[in-house]
Amino acid sequence: MNTPYLVVGLGNPGPTYDFTRHNVGFWAVADLADRYGSSFSLNSRQRAEVATVTLPGPEPIKLVLAKPTTFMNDSGTAVKAIAAFHKIPVDHVIVIHDELDLDAGRLRVKTGGGDNGHNGLKSIRAHLGTGDFHRVRVGIGRPPGRQPAADYVLNKLKPAQADEMRVDAAVAADAVEYLIREGLTATQNRFNG
Repeated sequence: MNTPYLVVGLGNPGPTYDFTRHNVGFWAVADLADRYGSSFSLNSRQRAEVATVTLPGPEPIKLVLAKPTTFMNDSGTAVKAIAAFHKIPVDHVIVIHDELDLDAGRLRVKTGGGDNGHNGLKSIRAHLGTGDFHRVRVGIGRPPGRQPAADYVLNKLKPAQADEMRVDAAVAADAVEYLIREGLTATQNRFNG
């Protein structure tokens, strides 16, 4: 089997944060687990809920799916522990996260770059010692009026907004599968909008 991939959905643990924009990464990795009949279990040593799935194909590929239990600002602790345990190199790490600078319904896939003020990405970069991991950036748009960004990303979504976010999370999961099978350029051509 090929080198596995670590697919990390960023978010905050606990029911308080379940239906918030900041947790779209959790939704996307949950979608991937559901597609392949897997479920998450708590790994306290790795500080995450973890599931494994295998992408079928001529050369099956193992995915380690993770939802850190560390809260967003310390996501790197979990990412480093899981990557080390499974011997996953940084170029096989994919992080799915919310992105204020993209309108809702838009998605961008990239490798490397700055953290753009995103504390989850900042933590991962610090713990891995590099920013050269893949990112699937799920647009959530900017807060309306003068609402602080922190309130906007952590406010509970209305049911219609949650339904839209579920669709966005499913598209992010599609992009992850495509990235692994087809590579970065093809994925950007197909999904970046």
